[in-house]
Amino acid sequence: MNKKQFKAWIAEKELMENARPVILEEDEQGWLANKEVEKMEDALLKMKWSSAVPGSAAPERVIFGAVQDLENMGYDVSAPEALLEAGLAAHDCNDMLTLNRLTIRIWHLMNNAPKIASHPYWSYKQYHTFEDYLADVKFPEPHKYDKKSQKYAEDNYAGWLAQIIGGAVGTAVEGYTPEAILEKFGVIRDYVRKPNTYNDDITYEIAFLMALERYGKDLTSAGIAEEWVALIPFGWSAEEWALKNLKLGIYPPESGYLHNPYREWIGAQMRGAVCGMIAPGDYKKAAYYAFMDGVVSHHNNGVIGEVFNAMLVAGSYVEKDNKKLLETIINLIPKKSEYYSVVKFALDQCKAHKKWEDAWTKCRKKFERYNWIHAYPNAAAEVVALWYGNNDFTETISICCHCGYDVDCNVAQIATALGIQAGVEAIAPHWKEPIGDLLITYLRKYEKLSIRELADFTTRLARKV
Repeated sequence: MNKKQFKAWIAEKELMENARPVILEEDEQGWLANKEVEKMEDALLKMKWSSAVPGSAAPERVIFGAVQDLENMGYDVSAPEALLEAGLAAHDCNDMLTLNRLTIRIWHLMNNAPKIASHPYWSYKQYHTFEDYLADVKFPEPHKYDKKSQKYAEDNYAGWLAQIIGGAVGTAVEGYTPEAILEKFGVIRDYVRKPNTYNDDITYEIAFLMALERYGKDLTSAGIAEEWVALIPFGWSAEEWALKNLKLGIYPPESGYLHNPYREWIGAQMRGAVCGMIAPGDYKKAAYYAFMDGVVSHHNNGVIGEVFNAMLVAGSYVEKDNKKLLETIINLIPKKSEYYSVVKFALDQCKAHKKWEDAWTKCRKKFERYNWIHAYPNAAAEVVALWYGNNDFTETISICCHCGYDVDCNVAQIATALGIQAGVEAIAPHWKEPIGDLLITYLRKYEKLSIRELADFTTRLARKV
């Protein structure tokens, strides 16, 4: 006997027919909740105009950053840019009516900003799919690496612990210039305050693993996207827009670029490590998973940023010299991409200068038009720290901290590689002991995790795929 087909119109008709009127007291009628919703919406809107970064209290104005980066992607932003001062004035005097009007006008103008055909951005190739990427890169054969070995499990534990350490030390200083960091803290070779493990970057990596567990070898960007919506209650900048798109039923890759001016920020680059952890010694597979994950919230160079860090970590299982590793992975970035020009420039500065400060000064000047959360200056910071850090965990972390910008994202990714290369024993006790084994997240159902169990989970999944 065939099961009766469920029909929405029948269900709604039955719902209304079975409903019976009730008498509600005034405080039961639901209208009072509207005021609380208004307060929440106003607070979220004001945060677009002025907020403090969690963890470091650095000031940020993400709506300014949106305009800034749309211009860097080759669009004429003169119309929305002309409204920013008026919007800031409305924000400062709490004129919410004007602020709402101006904000939607700015988003509309950005969504319809005309392309500047002569802008340098358009002289580079756009990479929309992994097939586009493969057309311009020849990957080497995977290195032999035994994923069934106990060493792999220990490497993964060292990588996760190191990443969490890196996020904890970097969170306290992100969003500031090198000068401000040095003036306040001196030379950083330890935590500048009592560390905690709460960090939004790792949230997305865990969601990737949950999607991989659910789908295995059949994993797709759509599967990752659905796990995002299930597990992650909110996001910021690129991830916020991606989640909005996804909740409207807009799947990847459109979710990553539609109305998303932050699509080349660091949000994908900051989560590449986990893709490398499941593909030890296999640059192509790491890149494949990173591209799949990246297009959920980013596009083109933003996605290539995730590929960069995925390959860095995948290579760290088989290459212990970070100068050689950098040369390898930079040569696996498409040379027709703007991202390649960024990391190649940073590498060239490292080769041309004896001191990391001199190389970084050149990079800062080169990428000064980019927001501190953009992928480019932060990728350059990773290159500089890895080149001059001489594979020393503390020295590399110190250099990366003193480059400034989005420090926690940068330190966490390169620390993963360093941890895998050297092992847990090479990480000094003053980094490990305050962290212990507890990871705090804001994922639904997974607010508290054991770091050791997370590493073992990663190992089991990698062995399956």
